[in-house]
Amino acid sequence: MKKATLLTLTWFIICCGVTAQEADNLPVPTVNHSTLIGIGKAFLTDSYLSPLTYDGVSISLLHDRIKASPYFNGALLLQQQFQIQTAITQNPTASASEYYGDIRYHITGYYPLLDVDHFTLLGGGGAALSLGGIYNVRNTNNPGSLKTSVNLQLSTMALYQWKGVTFRWQLTSPFAGMFFSPEYGHSYYEIFTLGNNKGTVHFGSFHNQLALRNYFTIDLPIHNFTLRTGYLGDYLLTDVNQLDTRIISHQFVVGLVFESIHFAGRKVRNNSSIRSSYYK
Repeated sequence: MKKATLLTLTWFIICCGVTAQEADNLPVPTVNHSTLIGIGKAFLTDSYLSPLTYDGVSISLLHDRIKASPYFNGALLLQQQFQIQTAITQNPTASASEYYGDIRYHITGYYPLLDVDHFTLLGGGGAALSLGGIYNVRNTNNPGSLKTSVNLQLSTMALYQWKGVTFRWQLTSPFAGMFFSPEYGHSYYEIFTLGNNKGTVHFGSFHNQLALRNYFTIDLPIHNFTLRTGYLGDYLLTDVNQLDTRIISHQFVVGLVFESIHFAGRKVRNNSSIRSSYYK
């Protein structure tokens, strides 16, 4: 009995050690982070506030996060983007100003459709939330216009690796969601104070809401850090309740990129093999 017990314990310890060693040799995906500052041009048209188009400087802060999910054997990439954007604009005669602010959150899943040599094409979809508004300093009765929405969206991403440089292009567009817009002549005092909010929440799709995000980046490895630079373009058009809104921005973005590992227990801490979720 003693020999049998000793052999059983020895076999159990060996099996546990082999299993732990095999788990340690599995690749651990990293999380690709980047924080970018964007500056460029913005164009604001909101017929609720003014029939004129205001243009000026746009500044934004964008945090981009990409990691491999546990789904589809780790092939599905999960991207999260958090953006804060502001703009200071003037009318064509520079006699009045409009201020724009917006907070956005995007979460998107990407699955590889084509992976050849140094090129990868991915497609997927996700959701986007936005909260912001436009303020016109000239107006007295209705100086502000609330801009908030939640949308389901489709997206595609293309990656190309060339001599250590990574090129990325993303195109995203919503196809269904909800957004806020008052009726023509409908004051915010009536909506939020008197409770007359009928007809302010609308189903959004291609018939009354068109939006497109065009995102292009280049990753340049320089010594011990990676520089990311590129272009971010946003286009939004809504047409409902006899009110037209156009919010367009073109920005040059630049920032730093780094990759991290989320440690969870000894299995990950002792793993000597690391696999990037973003770079090949």
